[in-house]
Amino acid sequence: MSDHIATAQIDLGVSLGRLQLANPILVASGTFGYAREMEPFVDLGQLGGILPKTITLAPRPGNAPWRTVETASGLLNSIGLDNDGLDAFVAHHLPYLRALPAPVIVSIAGRSETEFVTLAEQLEQHGGVAAVELNISCPNVTGGVDYGTDPNRCGGVVQAVRNACSLPILAKLTPNVSRIADIAKAAADGGADALTLINTVLGMAVDWRGRRPLLGNVMGGLSGPAIKPIALRCVHQVAQAVDVPLVGVGGISNIDDVMEFIVAGASAVQIGTANYFDPSVSGKILKALPMAVQESGASRLSDIIGSLDITSADVASDSTDNR
Repeated sequence: MSDHIATAQIDLGVSLGRLQLANPILVASGTFGYAREMEPFVDLGQLGGILPKTITLAPRPGNAPWRTVETASGLLNSIGLDNDGLDAFVAHHLPYLRALPAPVIVSIAGRSETEFVTLAEQLEQHGGVAAVELNISCPNVTGGVDYGTDPNRCGGVVQAVRNACSLPILAKLTPNVSRIADIAKAAADGGADALTLINTVLGMAVDWRGRRPLLGNVMGGLSGPAIKPIALRCVHQVAQAVDVPLVGVGGISNIDDVMEFIVAGASAVQIGTANYFDPSVSGKILKALPMAVQESGASRLSDIIGSLDITSADVASDSTDNR
């Protein structure tokens, strides 16, 4: 059997609870616009899923500039969920998105539990949405991240959306907590179909000569290759703690990054910051994925999810010892 035939027979399908995907390669909210902008660079129909920019119930102007600052191996952003609100999304973006051949997962953020519920209900009523991702982890806005740092509030908002909406639910969690497994358990118990790990890591940049922060909001979220080790650690820890599928995100820019997340316990991944410096990156990764699965000795990608062997490791999975 030739390598070509062998790789063509590789099964890349994955399941995020009730959401079935043809492959595990998704694009992260906030890094892919509303997808239309990326048509010249990516075959949108080949993607496992598309997450457009996070929407809120009412329009948001976002934070004051500067909103982005490049760092070593990463990017700090403090956009502040700048968007035109639900009504504008439904009128101007949803018709295009619902016509795409790839599943569309809409990222939503609210200042209150009621706003999360209203967003989910209305998106379901309009149709064309495969799932919703609850952005309860953005560090650049007031209110939303509170749901991602308190297990009770996290579980409560997930359950409220679950009770009001039949769409599959992904809960996007923040790494800016002491024990992410506790938050993950609350989200899973609340009814999340899958968990997305992780959102950005809180950080800042300083102009020491001017003695002022570079970001207009002082602090922002760090993304890119610099946070990949943190994201991998979170995926591994949560995979040991809950029995729901995980979506890994954080610093992924090539096929090796993808496979590391899969082996660590992620059923799918989201490509984020890499879209900025290589808009065609997701297509390149998709092309390389069957060969990588074949190299692992499997014929189905699902067979290697969470296959990390830590039996010889000299550290417990939840250890913070820096020996």
